[in-house]
Amino acid sequence: METTNKLKDINEVLDFLYSEFPQCFKQKDGIKPLKVGIFKDIAERIEGSDKVSKTQVRQALRKYTSNWRYLEAVTKHEFRIDLDGNDAEKVEQEHIEHAQKALEESRAKMAKRKKPQRPRQDGETKSYKKKGPAHPRSSDKNARVNKKPAPQQAKRSSGKVEPLPANEVKVNNKVKVKLGQALVNATITEVNKDEVHVELVTGMQVKTKADSLYIV
Repeated sequence: METTNKLKDINEVLDFLYSEFPQCFKQKDGIKPLKVGIFKDIAERIEGSDKVSKTQVRQALRKYTSNWRYLEAVTKHEFRIDLDGNDAEKVEQEHIEHAQKALEESRAKMAKRKKPQRPRQDGETKSYKKKGPAHPRSSDKNARVNKKPAPQQAKRSSGKVEPLPANEVKVNNKVKVKLGQALVNATITEVNKDEVHVELVTGMQVKTKADSLYIV
């Protein structure tokens, strides 16, 4: 019986959140930034539910908070909201900047996918070919100039960042988490042996390892 009641699709889990917490989760209109630590509040409210698991809620939150409508809401609203739609803490400036950056990247990817491939005309093709070898020296010089700052930047940033000590891997501690090549501010929400769950400044839930955490 439990197996049949369990939701499987992430969109179904989102529908569950929409119906269970209508003042907090919105499909399109009225989206507002979520309170930091909202996952913990949801977990307490759905304790004992045979419909969704905590893992599914994390996945649904990840999808909800990475949506461009949500990111846009982070940049426009002054306060975050709790599960009942009440104002919680203020949206910090760094959260707004992070959301703006994520929004720009998301829109750029979408525009790239939608951009039609227009066949080049003969004139365009020829002029493009002529431009290639026209200034080999200047392009080589630019390549050399662009290559130099990269390792210096890496050294500077690596000198400032320190790994988070094992005894500081605790719930509610503020940290920086490594996502690809970037370090993003986050809050630890759960520690489960080697796995650590953190909440990013945008509200997104991420599972990572302790060795990917750094001191703020």
